[in-house]
Amino acid sequence: MRLTPSLCRDCGGHQNKRHFKYCPTCGSPRLLWHSELLDLSIAHVDCDAFYASIEKRDDPSLLDKPVIIGGAKRGVVSTCCYIARMHGVHSAMPMFQALQACPDAIVIRPNMVKYQSVAREVRDLMLEITPLVEPVSIDEAYLDLTDILGKHSQSPALALIRLANQLESQLNISASIGLGPNKFLAKLASDLDKPRGFALIGNKEARDFIAPMPVKKIWGVGPALTRRLAEIGINKIQQLQTRSEDELVLRFGSIGHRLAQFANGEDSRSVGTRRIRKSLSSETTFEHDYDTAVELKQVLLELCRRVSKRMKVANVAGNSVVLKLKTSDFKLRTRTMSLAHPTQRASLLYEAGTTLLAKEVDDSTKFRLIGIGVTRLSNPTDADPPDMLPDS
Repeated sequence: MRLTPSLCRDCGGHQNKRHFKYCPTCGSPRLLWHSELLDLSIAHVDCDAFYASIEKRDDPSLLDKPVIIGGAKRGVVSTCCYIARMHGVHSAMPMFQALQACPDAIVIRPNMVKYQSVAREVRDLMLEITPLVEPVSIDEAYLDLTDILGKHSQSPALALIRLANQLESQLNISASIGLGPNKFLAKLASDLDKPRGFALIGNKEARDFIAPMPVKKIWGVGPALTRRLAEIGINKIQQLQTRSEDELVLRFGSIGHRLAQFANGEDSRSVGTRRIRKSLSSETTFEHDYDTAVELKQVLLELCRRVSKRMKVANVAGNSVVLKLKTSDFKLRTRTMSLAHPTQRASLLYEAGTTLLAKEVDDSTKFRLIGIGVTRLSNPTDADPPDMLPDS
């Protein structure tokens, strides 16, 4: 009899005994139990109340208050925190209605520049796990972690636990994660336990699990198609499961194939990056301006390590190094250096980066952002000739 595996969402500890209520290693009650826990590899990661979470992170006085991100009274709600949602506020609601429902809410206009900067940091952490990241929006993405399956002391679920913990410890935001055998089930799973959730839907349970759900839970089924399905008595996925694919195609055209597939928990879509990657980079915006080489080099070293790790995950090497700087008055500087050989090594990136940086730092310039990247990507076979010293 196969034991049911578990993982602790706090320390990543692994057990194979179901009787534990708390992690034997750290005492956390946040345990994941599932018979397919170590076999599932398609994930959907969705940041929780992304815009509002960033505003609360940057202004701790907002932590226990209802926060709405949106325009003036004649505007609409872009998003809101979970406290505001408890009062009935939701995205796309007219602002005057939102304030009637939650009169104590603090309304903040969207700061897209800030949100996009944090989104890039989130994407950087995802790309350190796998190059197969498909963004869905600024705050959510699909990840294909199939390459991790079977690796020693690693699994997609464990990698995702570590990602969630990094988001909280490094960026001070949280995310809800869904893990499944395909994109459809992963997306459904990520909605099951918000916020700060982690849920799984496996192959064996999928058909029965989704049967009682409304048909609008199926990807691509909007209000119009929901009404058309209701006209023939289909409101739940289980009712859709009783119809043949031929009947659905006859009634609804090509979308009938998708309805039949999804109703049975199947999804043939792959996770794609949507473009051929031409570069890899990592950057960070400082909480306060930096103006000394010592401060900038310390941050640069960590960024070089991130880019090196991402190149190894993506199985590419860089032939050119690009340094990115943004001054305190928002002027952008980019400087490039070609390398003698393609590399994946953090030390070489750092060496090139500091050489470029030395020409930019003076006694008067203050910087609010630094980034490092590689371009002219190539196969890593010819990278870092053996006569070069290994990374320290």
